[in-house]
Amino acid sequence: MHSTIAFRNAMCATPLSRLACQRSTVAGVISLPTKRCISSTRSAFHENPLGIPRKPPAPQVRGPGTGPAPTMPRMQRGLPQKMPIKGVKHIIAVASGKGGVGKSTTSVNLALAIAGMNKRVGLLDADIFGPSIPRLMNLSGEPELTGTEDRLVPLTNFGVKCMSMGFLVGEEAPVVWRGLMVMKALQQLLHQVEWGDLDLLVIDMPPGTGDTQLTISQQIPLSGVVIVSTPQDIALIDARKGVNMFKKVNVPILGMVQNMSLHVCPKCSHESHIFGDGGAERTAKEMDLDFLGDVALHSEICQLSDKGQPVVVSRPDSKHTQYYKAIASKVVTKLWPSDTRPPSSP
Repeated sequence: MHSTIAFRNAMCATPLSRLACQRSTVAGVISLPTKRCISSTRSAFHENPLGIPRKPPAPQVRGPGTGPAPTMPRMQRGLPQKMPIKGVKHIIAVASGKGGVGKSTTSVNLALAIAGMNKRVGLLDADIFGPSIPRLMNLSGEPELTGTEDRLVPLTNFGVKCMSMGFLVGEEAPVVWRGLMVMKALQQLLHQVEWGDLDLLVIDMPPGTGDTQLTISQQIPLSGVVIVSTPQDIALIDARKGVNMFKKVNVPILGMVQNMSLHVCPKCSHESHIFGDGGAERTAKEMDLDFLGDVALHSEICQLSDKGQPVVVSRPDSKHTQYYKAIASKVVTKLWPSDTRPPSSP
């Protein structure tokens, strides 16, 4: 048994395929899963880090004497051509320059609030190293593969289709990859997932302004980006960097959300501005951005998120849900200008 696992591990190029091998090897016998899941695929390499099986390319028929296909000189190729995602009408990113500002919680509740407005919504977790969507959306298990095109089938909860690196590795398993593998994995998550027909795909971005942000902004046509920040100056410094990065790559900024705008005591309902007062709103005005709204810091939002019960669906009539619904209404109005419904006030 040990020699079998050692051999299979040696043949695997990524933590994903190694995990799949260990799951499918029991008592020295390799068992095939009943469902056609990602763990049943071959070893993954740099060109295919998720291990999605590929069909061999169709042979090219060329006439005699035609020679090899012409190639464009490297300097003339320019930036990658943006490719739309099949069946998806709009794609927005939820981003922040700083980590720990509640961006993933905002992404989830924003997606759910828009789904509640009769929109077909998907949610993509673009944080390869620290995926949060599986826990926040109360989803687990490996995605299945389509029968014909070998594409990943999203997992669904609360009416929202989801895809995340967290579905492919254990919750405590680290993804130890260099940049090339990460960028290729992102391309697969963008273009090798069977989203079906969606009105909107929300991408939960990792913090920072690096490879992931550039890859997504250059690979797909983004309808806009929502910037999330706390009122604290140290968070706003990086939020400004995020805004300027997306401006440089010509991605529209839909507006800024001020998360954790104030703390509400769960016992006496006393309000205190522990991270400062109105910093994100002032920054939005200074940078000529629309201010989308505030979300207060409350223990109920945190507790429900950790349980995989987002406040928008578990407490639909709460004041916290009204914050997210007001932000969602503004985003929907920007994406679909014909929708003239005024945003609700928290």
